Amino acid sequence: MKEISTKLLVIGGGPGGYVAAIRAGQLGIPTVLAEGASLGGTCLNIGCIPSKALIHAAQEFAHARQFGAGTSPLGIKVANPQIDIAQTVRWKDGIVARLSGGVGALLRKAGVQVQRGWAQIEDGKTAVITPHDGGEPVRVRCEHLLLATGSEPVSLPSMPFGSNGGAIWSSTDALSPDVLPKRLVVVGAGYIGLELGMAYRKLGVEVTVVEAAQRVLPSYDEELTQPVLEALKRSGVVLHLGCSVAGYDAQQGVHVRNARADEFALPAERVLVAVGRRPRTQGFGLEGLQLDMAGRFVAVDAHCRTSMRNVWAIGDVTGEPMLAHRAMAQGECVAEQIAGKNRRFEPMAIPAVCFTDPEVVVVGQTPPQAEAAGVEAITSTFPFAANGRAMTLEATGGFVRVVARKSDHLILGWQAVGQGVAELVAAFAQSLEMGARLEDVAHTIHAHPTLGEAVQEAALKALGQALHI
Repeated sequence: MKEISTKLLVIGGGPGGYVAAIRAGQLGIPTVLAEGASLGGTCLNIGCIPSKALIHAAQEFAHARQFGAGTSPLGIKVANPQIDIAQTVRWKDGIVARLSGGVGALLRKAGVQVQRGWAQIEDGKTAVITPHDGGEPVRVRCEHLLLATGSEPVSLPSMPFGSNGGAIWSSTDALSPDVLPKRLVVVGAGYIGLELGMAYRKLGVEVTVVEAAQRVLPSYDEELTQPVLEALKRSGVVLHLGCSVAGYDAQQGVHVRNARADEFALPAERVLVAVGRRPRTQGFGLEGLQLDMAGRFVAVDAHCRTSMRNVWAIGDVTGEPMLAHRAMAQGECVAEQIAGKNRRFEPMAIPAVCFTDPEVVVVGQTPPQAEAAGVEAITSTFPFAANGRAMTLEATGGFVRVVARKSDHLILGWQAVGQGVAELVAAFAQSLEMGARLEDVAHTIHAHPTLGEAVQEAALKALGQALHI
């Protein structure tokens, strides 16, 4: 067996792993990256990027259908639109291929040695990588081992992925349909289920959502999710909240049980199971390291160090929030520490974005969280209905909300719901990292007309100085 030695071995080529490897290479650290599937991991190949591509295509088709129906207030009329879903998937796959190829180019530029195969850990200093093309395995010896193995979707025992002739979908399956089903049941009203469920509804599919909780997006506060709930109802998505699923058969569909134990069936050609994700900790010898765990996750400290010296872990395998940008930031942090820099992973806030329609953004503390922490806070909301740019975009639903400490106006959190609010998230996060106060945002000149003016107006309103409401 061929053997190589390196200073850093990264297991997993997703956002956290490849960013760590690139940064390590930039810092002159000899680095090997092992990836058994495609560079870019879940996010780039079967998650963030392809899902947003499908969401965009669905939105464009929905606009075309509205224009075809002659109901657009803009006066636009078109002939009856159609969609070629196979071409949509090819377009989406093209974006993924370009980005994955770009990651490979960046790794080469940084001098990272990429081993295309599955890693099996022998100990904290050694792993054997078996090439996916059937080539000779390679034993890699390293000084530092970085675990960046990510996560995988959770299936249901009664409905394993791919069962019933392929009728039971994971989120991966939903991103590459060969045909559009007439009826789709989505199990789970979290961000993955609703993002894809709303996209399929815009593509003309009859969509029903089943959720065990009593409301959609249960991890967000109710004020934020209300506009999403209203949009779901307007679009014709059928909701069964407070219900569980018991199984599926092709004749009757999805068997559902409500809180009163009443059972009924929902006809469906396809079922998307989106009930969460779990850390990928099995199948590559991790248990042999006997690391400290935090429940299902690998336990790490503020430096992303595990309980074993020179073994690090980042991203989804280390717990919530399972977000690509968290993994990226952790990867950079680890690489710089291995290079001798003094770094810790202690961000003021980690932004979260739900790409439903309308979009939902949360950065920092929400009003309920501030209250639970015993903080006396000011909360201010500015509606997009009073924003000129939102009117010109036909996007007057939703609002921007700011939470600040009452004693000194230090901003503790931002939230927003509305069309395009994901693009406001950088300013939200930056204000928290820089320790901004309400006055800092309120007295910063915001360009007109933009959605960002709602951010300034929310701060002004919190200070009792609202100008446009």
